Amino acid sequence: MFVAITSYAQSSFLPEPLDTPIENRTNVVLPIVANIAYQGYDETQAYFGEGEYEIFLDNGDGVLDKPIIVLDGFDPGDGRDITGLYNSLGFDGQNLADILRDEGFDIVILNAPQYTTDGKDIDGGSDYIQRNAMVLAAMIQFINAEKVGEQELVVLGPSMGGLIARYGLAYMEANSLPHETRLYISFDSPHKGANIPISLQYLINYLAESFDEPDAQAIIEFVLNSPAAKEMLVDHLSAHLLAGSTFEQDPTKLLPEGAPDFRDAFQAELDALGFPQDVRNVAMINGSGIGTMTGTPGMQVIDTNLEIIPLTTADITLRFTPEANMTNTVTFFETFLIGIPFALFEADGESTGLSDGVDASPGGTSTISSALDGGTTNPVIVAFVDALDQDEYSFIPTISALAIDTEDDWFAIPDVNDSPFVNTFIPDVNESHVMVTAANVAFALDEIRDGVLGVSDLEAASLYVLTQNPAGPAIQLQQNTSSPSERLSLTLYSMTGQQVLERVIENPSSKISIEHSLSSGIYQLQLVAGNSLQTIKVVVK
Repeated sequence: MFVAITSYAQSSFLPEPLDTPIENRTNVVLPIVANIAYQGYDETQAYFGEGEYEIFLDNGDGVLDKPIIVLDGFDPGDGRDITGLYNSLGFDGQNLADILRDEGFDIVILNAPQYTTDGKDIDGGSDYIQRNAMVLAAMIQFINAEKVGEQELVVLGPSMGGLIARYGLAYMEANSLPHETRLYISFDSPHKGANIPISLQYLINYLAESFDEPDAQAIIEFVLNSPAAKEMLVDHLSAHLLAGSTFEQDPTKLLPEGAPDFRDAFQAELDALGFPQDVRNVAMINGSGIGTMTGTPGMQVIDTNLEIIPLTTADITLRFTPEANMTNTVTFFETFLIGIPFALFEADGESTGLSDGVDASPGGTSTISSALDGGTTNPVIVAFVDALDQDEYSFIPTISALAIDTEDDWFAIPDVNDSPFVNTFIPDVNESHVMVTAANVAFALDEIRDGVLGVSDLEAASLYVLTQNPAGPAIQLQQNTSSPSERLSLTLYSMTGQQVLERVIENPSSKISIEHSLSSGIYQLQLVAGNSLQTIKVVVK
């Protein structure tokens, strides 16, 4: 039944890998080894982490002079290679990496492969976040040594990659290791933890332990019990098991709790390290910023009877964790042989008084059906997916992606003033986790370009105002300053980040008219005059 769940963790943390060819790639994947070893919570010695990378030079001069490092996220089994990581930046037939390379930036993709070091087999895509951060530190030092010029780095971390980037950059600062990085972009990363419904965890574990289902066993061993999953998940089945049992629930342990000796230890370590201080920290997330929920707390996910094999059926019921201070049965699985019950498994869930159950909270979403897509020819899986009452669940809660401490109220309306990020992109609706959109691409491009243009040294100003918006066949601007500059630079970008118009006007007049043949849509007009910068949103009919 769960033959395809091995793709579950991968598709949940980053988009599925694609095989689309990438133009002008080097086709050279090289290894990188950390200079600093890391000893995990359950390890008896420290190990040096390893990674692999590929450099995609810009489409202009082809010189490594404006590097942007893009990190891998949670990927047990290394099912998403470097090509898949590059293509995960695609949107609306375009790709953020392609846009940046056309503008002179160089893309460095850092992947976390499987490897053996000092006799230990390590699955990099689900290994300790700290060890992967040491690999990033080595990557940063290498790129800074190889680059041409003095341009500082940009580090983009999707999902778990955002935690690796945060930890790595902050660690380097704390240990006086220069990182020469100007911008860190966290992309829907679980700074306060991630969520996989505990009801689903119980079900998979029950199948693995009681039915010896090999695919379910693989998920438990290599996905849910991986170091990274135990560090990130705010509710983990290992915290709820009855002493001496591998699947029965301890009835005294119903409240959400992370993996013992992992979750709390990691969060405390991450919080103590904090965020890098010599970097501009920004975040773009996929969870709603206005409190839109993903379903409702305690709701029924599925309630169905399926024929598992001839003469054997099962009643299956899953529910979201309940409202605050409430308890419900989250997992129910009863098996029948020719209609006679012979096995029953139940597990309950309880929510704290501080928050409704996290499954329904605003956040970047994942779906149960996407986990099962690889097995759609299996009639049991088809029937299971067809019977789902609720497919989506909150995977990276909004509060977590913004790193806001709200005493674990996953449903709090976020106040960006409480977030450590200096700039954020937050949609009103919940989107699929690490979903790349025209809107968040425009945000990322603004942040990346501004640093190259030296905007951090410019003064925000209101140089001009639009006299008509939406604009007609010409964009009309009226001067809004008593001390105009002798030189005005105008650059117009589409919301997909493409530069569509550029003008330099010497001794600009009080009124400016910019004729155009633009398609209908929303554009960003950037004005630079002397030491002043202004960005105006322009609507074209």
